[in-house]
Amino acid sequence: MIGKSALLERLAGMNRGLNAEERDRQAILVAAAALEAYNPTPRPTETPQKLDGNWRLLYTTSEELLNLGRVPALKLGQIYQCIRASSGRVYNVAEITGLPLLEGLVSVGARFEVVSERRVNVQFERFVLGLQRLINYTDVNNFLERFEAGEKFRAVDFEIKNREQRGWLEVTYLDDDLRISRGNEGSLFVLSKY
Repeated sequence: MIGKSALLERLAGMNRGLNAEERDRQAILVAAAALEAYNPTPRPTETPQKLDGNWRLLYTTSEELLNLGRVPALKLGQIYQCIRASSGRVYNVAEITGLPLLEGLVSVGARFEVVSERRVNVQFERFVLGLQRLINYTDVNNFLERFEAGEKFRAVDFEIKNREQRGWLEVTYLDDDLRISRGNEGSLFVLSKY
C-alpha cells in the first residue's frame, strides 16, 4: 500500500519522534491522516483478534513518552503497548538503557472498556519503575506474564488509586501489522505488531 509505505518512510530516522523537527512532525501527521482515510478495519474494537498482541512503538507525539528519552545519560530503548483484548487489559512497557547495570524499565498496567467502534476508555491501575536486573527483566513477554500474575517487583511498584488517572484511545487505522491511534491529549501513536 502506497500510503503505508509513505508513512513508514517518513518515520525512518525519527527515533520514535525524538529526532523529529516541526516540519517532520507535520509531514508525518499528513502521511498518517492519508493512511487513516483508507483504514481497512473501520470498526477496530469489533475485531479484537487484530488488536490483541504486543505492539512496538514506531512513532509518537506524546511528550510524556518522549521525555523518557531526554534524560541525560539515559537512552530510550524499545517501547511496547501490549493489548490483552479478552481480559480488557493493556500494558505499556518502556525499556531504558544507558549506564551499564543501570538499565531501567517503566511500565503501566491499565484496564480498558470499549465505548465505540473505534474508541476505548482507559483506567490506569498499576505502575512499575525499576532496574531491569533487579526485576529480572529478560524480555517483554516474560515480564508481562509475571505482571499479569500479580508478582510484586523489587522496584517502585504500586497501585494507581487516583480515579483521575484515565484517558481514552481511538484506533484510527488497523491492519495485520500496523496500528495508528490517537489519544485524549492529542497524541499520535504509530505501532507495528511485534
